[in-house]
Amino acid sequence: MMKHEFQKFACSLKCLLMQENGQDLVEYALVVALIAFGCTAGMNSLAAGINTAFVNITTVLGNYTV
Repeated sequence: MMKHEFQKFACSLKCLLMQENGQDLVEYALVVALIAFGCTAGMNSLAAGINTAFVNITTVLGNYTV
């Protein structure tokens, strides 16, 4: 009885390891990580540009309110 259960478990484990569905998930995770890295790297230059724009707006408005 125990031998049969172990063989059934071993067969299930082998079938699970032979499936290729998990590879798709890993590939998608790598693509998402690459996109996230690219977005993070691009945010620094975007933030600098937005900061410069707000400084310019503040300077112009400051000149008009004095």
